[in-house]
Amino acid sequence: MYVASEWKDYEVIDTGGGEKLERWGDIVLRRPDPQIIWPIANETAMWREVHGHYHRSSSGGGQWEMKKTIPERWTISYGPLKFHIRPTNFKHTGLFPEQAANWSWMMDKIKNAGRPISVLNLFAYTGGATVAAAYAGASVVHVDAAKGMVQWAKENIQLSGLSDRPVRFITDDVFKFVQREQRRGNKYDAIIMDPPSYGRGPKGETWKLEQSLYPFLEECTTILTDNPLFMLINSYTTGISPTVLNNMLNMTMKSKFGGKITAGEIGLPITKSGLILPCGILGRWEA
Repeated sequence: MYVASEWKDYEVIDTGGGEKLERWGDIVLRRPDPQIIWPIANETAMWREVHGHYHRSSSGGGQWEMKKTIPERWTISYGPLKFHIRPTNFKHTGLFPEQAANWSWMMDKIKNAGRPISVLNLFAYTGGATVAAAYAGASVVHVDAAKGMVQWAKENIQLSGLSDRPVRFITDDVFKFVQREQRRGNKYDAIIMDPPSYGRGPKGETWKLEQSLYPFLEECTTILTDNPLFMLINSYTTGISPTVLNNMLNMTMKSKFGGKITAGEIGLPITKSGLILPCGILGRWEA
């Protein structure tokens, strides 16, 4: 289990009844989480007096009930890294705090590489990993198909005082981008990917993680340099175990480049109970 335990601006205060009580800076939100199948031990006033509560709809989706006035967006920090937070209409806030466990790891790898490092961040969302890699001194290419998320990532880079760093933001279909990089002969020292469980490309192409991840991973190995630094895969797909990511990295990265693999769950500490909230899995290959 890799636990993001160094946060000061974020906290999982309590969990139960399919929900988590979270502090984002000074704002407290109550959001659903499918992993939380235990009851609330004590539904204190804090559970009821939140700033916002996201209610799931029985027909899918849901909506926010705002109980207190909050800014349209606000900023939280993870050490020197800064991020805009905004409740979206699909329950997310623009950041996955558990990923801080990966940010710290990749920053150490980049800083200690002793050479310039180029990073490709695929399915890059609002750029948590992009900000971390840029701060550590890497040049970064950030690719996501959603224009709004790419803009949000640009704002996070500016917010962190990294506008002068070599970061390219590309709004594109990730698979087509990788294929074009193959044809152009462009290479990277490290690749980060956070693939969705399911998705559609611009021409109706379907992505289903169980069918598409392995061939896509094989494609990505062809755009790595001869001396790559790391490959990181994150997954939130239910039913995929860390051992699956370990096996795929063994068959692709380790067979081609040697190195070592680690895989496991990723999580966040729960303040009230002292337990760990599981938040997905990761697989890491490193030289």
